[in-house]
Amino acid sequence: MNRIYAATAGVLIAAMLGVTVYFAFWARPDDPLRGCGGASVAGGLGSIGGSFTLVDEHGRTVTDKDVITGPTLVYFGYTFCPDVCPLDSARNAAVLELLEKRGIRASLVMISVDPERDTPEVMAEFTDLFHPRMIGLTGTPAQVKAAAQAYKAYYARQPGDDDYYLVDHSTFTYLVLPGRGVVDLFRRDETPEEMADRIACVLDALGGGV
Repeated sequence: MNRIYAATAGVLIAAMLGVTVYFAFWARPDDPLRGCGGASVAGGLGSIGGSFTLVDEHGRTVTDKDVITGPTLVYFGYTFCPDVCPLDSARNAAVLELLEKRGIRASLVMISVDPERDTPEVMAEFTDLFHPRMIGLTGTPAQVKAAAQAYKAYYARQPGDDDYYLVDHSTFTYLVLPGRGVVDLFRRDETPEEMADRIACVLDALGGGV
């Protein structure tokens, strides 16, 4: 299977399955963040996200409250992803650096959609490549499924060799704040500068975001 097709097929399949996330780069009149030009979501951003229990890259069982302690970018991917996940992770890490220059300390969480191969040790090796504040989470298949369902994230393992199979998945990055949940989300074609500008606007509108 063509790698680019395999890595992006999840988005197309998710759309065909009726995933309810859609984007509009204008805000509704009743949106308190209307000046930031954030994404609009069917059902509202409050319909996305929620609590989860997973395993961190040190093998510890953690909840969302343990890892989302400040502005956090949450992404669903996997370490064996041939191209999309590394590119998205690098982009998201660049966002953290841009925010830090503005005095905003944010974090990055990647939740694996491939728990069979993504052990805590593998996740640690992957996250260390991108940013010291990037946290890798994995878990049992049931734990991963519950987290993905909470965020309406799509993923599906594709047929293939036992060691080299691919996993189709959606590629949204979520901005999550403790006590507030998901307050914005981003497509993969948005640049680090665009994301940093919007995140800074959101946090300013929310008085720091926490």
